[in-house]
Amino acid sequence: MYNKRTLLIDHVREHATIYIFMTILFLTGIIFGAVIVNSMNFIQKQDLFFYLERFFGELSAGEQADNNTVLKNSFFYHAKYLLMLFVLGLSVIGLPAVWILLFLKGMVVGFSVGFIVNQLEMKGLFLAALSIAPQNLLVIPIYIVAGSLSMIFSLTLLGKLFSRKISQPPVLQPLGKYVMAFVSLIAISLAAAVLEAYVANEAMEMMVKSFYKQ
Repeated sequence: MYNKRTLLIDHVREHATIYIFMTILFLTGIIFGAVIVNSMNFIQKQDLFFYLERFFGELSAGEQADNNTVLKNSFFYHAKYLLMLFVLGLSVIGLPAVWILLFLKGMVVGFSVGFIVNQLEMKGLFLAALSIAPQNLLVIPIYIVAGSLSMIFSLTLLGKLFSRKISQPPVLQPLGKYVMAFVSLIAISLAAAVLEAYVANEAMEMMVKSFYKQ
């Protein structure tokens, strides 16, 4: 256990620049998403809020998907997204796509929170805190780590392609670690899906119903 912790610390120290870069990239996406909300005109906001209100109406009427469906959909969404990052990390040319996917994920989070708060003000802030924040406390680190691992492995492959050393360590060892890391991330994403289905979804339903009772 101690050796694993030491290896993890050494890994983070060795690739700290990549982890910092990916974190900044994700945060930039969040900020960009919030900026998009502020740049929308009144008609665009009203059109989008119309669909949000209709969703809230269905939710208050008890027409929302059950928790098990939310769990399944959420987990498969995270698994597919992580698999895309995994596959892109296997090729050097896929590295820019990894950056784009991570940036877009941040932008979606920023836009979602920004729009809800912009339209509902303090109610929107509480709604975002209850329905978006719980699962994202796990999801955001998962995606940042996944993007960082993809970039690290991609750069490792690039280094091996251009290295002139006669004796190089086999690529199978880092590939095995890469696969195991993503299997672990997908397993953790299941916990995030559980949070979304049984905590965030229930909290959102209670909050929305309280809006319509007033």
